[in-house]
Amino acid sequence: MLDANLAQVDEMLSAVAGCAPHEAADLLERVEPALAVAVLQGLNPMVAQQALDELEEDHRTAILAAAAPETAAQWRRNQEYEEDSVGWLMEPPVAVFRPTMRVREAIDALRRLTKKALITYGYVTDDSNKLLGVLVMRDLMLAEPEQLLSAVMLDQVFWLSPEMELTTAMKSCVNRHYPVYPVCDPEGHLLGLVRGSTLFEARAIEISAQAGTMVGVEKEERLSTPVWRSLLWRHPWLQANLLTCFVAGAVVAFFQGTLDRVVLLAAFLPVMSGQSGNTGCQALAVALRGLTLGELKPGEERRLIWKEALLGLINGALVGVTAGLGMWAYAHYRGNPNAVMLGVVVLISMLLSCVISGVTGAYVPLLLRKFGADPATASSIILTTATDVMSMGVFLGLATWLGT
Repeated sequence: MLDANLAQVDEMLSAVAGCAPHEAADLLERVEPALAVAVLQGLNPMVAQQALDELEEDHRTAILAAAAPETAAQWRRNQEYEEDSVGWLMEPPVAVFRPTMRVREAIDALRRLTKKALITYGYVTDDSNKLLGVLVMRDLMLAEPEQLLSAVMLDQVFWLSPEMELTTAMKSCVNRHYPVYPVCDPEGHLLGLVRGSTLFEARAIEISAQAGTMVGVEKEERLSTPVWRSLLWRHPWLQANLLTCFVAGAVVAFFQGTLDRVVLLAAFLPVMSGQSGNTGCQALAVALRGLTLGELKPGEERRLIWKEALLGLINGALVGVTAGLGMWAYAHYRGNPNAVMLGVVVLISMLLSCVISGVTGAYVPLLLRKFGADPATASSIILTTATDVMSMGVFLGLATWLGT
C-alpha cells in the first residue's frame, strides 16, 4: 500500500511540475486530501502556497484538515505574508528543544524525528519560543551525553524575517551557504524554517517569469496552459500593442509630405527604429536586473539614467557615423543632390534617438515601480512604442526642418 501511495505521489508531482498555480490547484482538487497534502509537501513551498491560494475554500479546508497539525498551522501562517516574501516559504520548525535538555535526550528525540522529517539543524528555544541557539549535528554527537544543550549550542544565530523580500533575503544568505535558515519575528520568536535551496529556487522562478512579463505573457502561463487561457492572457496586450503601432504610424503619416519629396528616407525608417529599440532594450535589461537583484538602491535612479544617457550618446555617435555614411552612399548612388545633408540628418537623428531610447529604457521600469506595478510588466511593449515614435519623429522632423 505504501509503494502504491508513493507511486501516486510521484505521478502527481510529475503532473503538477511546471503547471501554473491555478492548474496545480485544479489537479489537487481531483484527488483525495491526504494525497494532495503529500504532493504539496513535495513541491517548492512557494508553489505549494500559490496552489493553496487558488483552491476552492471547501477543498482548501479539507486538505488542511488532512495535514499534520503543525503543517496545517504553518500553511495558514504563511498565507498572512506577501507572496514575494520569506514568509511564504516557511516550513514547520522541527527538532526544537529547551536549553535545559541534555544531549542524550536530544539525540534520542532526533532518532525518532528523523523517521518522519528531514532534519539538518536542531534549534534551542525558551518557554516563549524565542530562539536561543542552533545545534549542529557534529557538535551534538561529539558532546558528553550529560551536557546541557545550552553548553553545546551556537548562540550567535543568523535568522531571516518573514516580511523580508526574497531578493533581500537571497542577498543576505548568498555568502553564508547554510542549508537551512530559521525565520523569526522582530522579538526573535521562531516562526518557521526556510531551506537555502528553496529560497534560491523561488527567486529563480520569479526571475524566469520576467522575460514573459516584458512582452505581456502572464507569469502563470506554462507549456501545459490550455490554448484558450493563453489566448485570453496574451491577446489584450497584442491589441494594446496594435493601438500603439497606430501612434507610430500616425507620426509617419504626419511627415508624409517629406517622405513624398525624399522617398529614400523611407528606406532608413526601419534602421532608425531597430537601432533605437535595441539601445532601449539594453538599458531596460540592465535596469530590470538592478531592480531584481536589489542593486539599484533608492536615490540611485538619477545615476542610472545619466549613465544610460551617456552610453546612448556614445553609441549613437558611433553607429550614427556608420549609418550616416550609408545614407550618403545610398543618396549619392541615387543621384540626390542633398546626399551630404541626408547623411548628417541620419547621424544627428541616430545620436538623439539612442540617447532618448537609453533614458526611456532605464526610466520605464522605474516609472512602473513608482506606481506600484511590476517593473517587468509589458515594459518591452511600452518601450518599443516609445522608441518607435521618438526615433521616427526625430528623424523625419529633422529632415523636414533642414529642408532636405
